[in-house]
Amino acid sequence: MADIELDKSRTALLMADFHSDSMGQNPIVQERRTFDRAREVLTRARRAGVLVIYIVVNFRPGYPEISDMNQTFSTRKAAGVPPAADPKTLIHATVLPEQGDPIIVKHRVNAFFGTDLDMMLRSQNRDTLILMGHATSGVILSTVRYAADADYRIIVVEDGCADRDTEVHTLLMEKVFPRQATVASAADVARALAS
Repeated sequence: MADIELDKSRTALLMADFHSDSMGQNPIVQERRTFDRAREVLTRARRAGVLVIYIVVNFRPGYPEISDMNQTFSTRKAAGVPPAADPKTLIHATVLPEQGDPIIVKHRVNAFFGTDLDMMLRSQNRDTLILMGHATSGVILSTVRYAADADYRIIVVEDGCADRDTEVHTLLMEKVFPRQATVASAADVARALAS
């Protein structure tokens, strides 16, 4: 059990890449009950008045943001499937944003790179980040590394994250993230938000 103290007025919850397609279709997410855990933290964060920010990957029509050299997203561009007209439609129904929740649209894996997330957090005096999402080896890893370099205090909700590779998830949570973040369970974070 992690003992977490929060100044809720300086805390933001980042709901990172809770996409219906990738996360909703990952069987590990169902096995781990990731949506249930995430919803538990999300509900507590809202009650506590914590700023909730959603992060999604989306592009303009024609994908002008994607270079052919980008190994992560170039196949998406080549497939020619139109991007979502409304980024909110990308988010899984179990954790939808409420009126007024900012949605940050990113064009790369990291939630900060090329977005106004840092500006939004700093303008709201938020220096503590609670981070959940999919995939642990993607948006969570990239965002933890950037946020640590930018001097944010980071709390990663272990069971509020998932990855297709459970071994990679475990390695990151047990060996990598603790060097730069507090890794805690949804129950521990919910308890801290409620106190």
